[in-house]
Amino acid sequence: MAVKRDLTQGSVGKNITHQALGMMVGMLSMVGYNLVDTFFVGKLGTSQLAAMSFTFPVAMAANSIALGLGVGAAAVISRAVGSKNHDEVKKLTTNSLYLGLIIVAVIMAAGFSTMDIVFTSLGAKGEILVMIKEYMTVWYWGMPFVVIPMIGSNAIRAAGNTLLPSMVMMGSMIINAVLDPLLIFGIGFFPRMELEGAALATVIARMTTFIASLYLLNYKFHMLAIVKPKIRELYESWKRVLYIGFPAILNQFIPQISMGVATRIISDYGKEAVAGFGVATRIEMIAVGPLISFANTMIAYTGQNLGAKRIDRIEDGIKFVNKASLIIGAVMFAVFAIFGKSASLIFNDDPTVVNISYLYLAVVSVSYGVMGISMSASATFSALHKPYSSIMINIIRMIVIFIPLILIGNYSFQLPGIIAGITISIFLGTIISVLWLKKTIEKFKAHPGFTNTEPVPVEESI
Repeated sequence: MAVKRDLTQGSVGKNITHQALGMMVGMLSMVGYNLVDTFFVGKLGTSQLAAMSFTFPVAMAANSIALGLGVGAAAVISRAVGSKNHDEVKKLTTNSLYLGLIIVAVIMAAGFSTMDIVFTSLGAKGEILVMIKEYMTVWYWGMPFVVIPMIGSNAIRAAGNTLLPSMVMMGSMIINAVLDPLLIFGIGFFPRMELEGAALATVIARMTTFIASLYLLNYKFHMLAIVKPKIRELYESWKRVLYIGFPAILNQFIPQISMGVATRIISDYGKEAVAGFGVATRIEMIAVGPLISFANTMIAYTGQNLGAKRIDRIEDGIKFVNKASLIIGAVMFAVFAIFGKSASLIFNDDPTVVNISYLYLAVVSVSYGVMGISMSASATFSALHKPYSSIMINIIRMIVIFIPLILIGNYSFQLPGIIAGITISIFLGTIISVLWLKKTIEKFKAHPGFTNTEPVPVEESI
């Protein structure tokens, strides 16, 4: 297995930009999934749109588990790539996929058994709750096609190739876009399935990423060890992946809990408010996708440079990604301030839905630049094998900052106050992330014997 791109050599900016652009194709494909689903479901009516909006925190939470496992796998695989240990790369990749299968079974069992409790607690009731259960019953059956490709794609990215996994995701998004109207509205010989059709289209499209990722891992990148796994090796690999992956799951999960809390509070204002919030958070992914792409490059980039003992390059990478995040955030703020209302009208023509969606986009977009900086810090903590620093920051952000601010905002200014609370919490959380990461980097640099090209030994950094 040859490394597709050595991130320990050459221009920091070019390396990160190349990786981010390749990853951005995949992120925009994920955005396409959400926007296409929202567009067609919005044509069914406000109730259906509200029902799908209720599913968003839960679906994103399940996806967060897959992403967290992918982050854990990428962190340990990228270190093996950086140290040129190709046998270790194959072992870690294969054993990570086995772990994914176990996690899939847990997610599905938990999801099916808690649907009523979870969505009732989010504020869903009546016909909307019935529609939610129809959607999620199909959606949960597709979890194997979410978790396994996420781990596989992150393994490929850890080896330095971000474009191919993204192209696979793009192809899957196109399949979803074709199937959505056929299954939602019952065009031709297809049955009219409405929300169930949206879920089924997603499951079928995700199945293609499952097949493609396994094919690429085995036949193109030769990153799989097709042998009977040894229990001891499985245990050791899983322990390493979960050391990073479990905190990464929690890091991804905590924001979804926060959004679930916000959804519950917003549900008191009616289905139009929930639908408007749902439309806005999906449109928001247009801006968040590029930010995530640049942030996630720090996993492979930091991992490879940690393996090669180049902390100086990690510092330069952090600075570059932070600048890129601020530029992207400024551009997206201008776009949403001008075109946010027009974008919202594409998905639903209810004036209340559109106004709430636009209010969210116009206000929260002020924070997009610093949101990217916070995402980059979280990814860097994981790759530095300091995952619990990131999780502590997120817990503080949710309990001390986010929830109190939206409760105060709701009490004082109702919906505008909730949206303002979300925005302010992003700024305050980012300040904590930046200061904490700076302190962590300084500890690496202060290690005895550290030089720019030979930082703290890897084994002493965890």
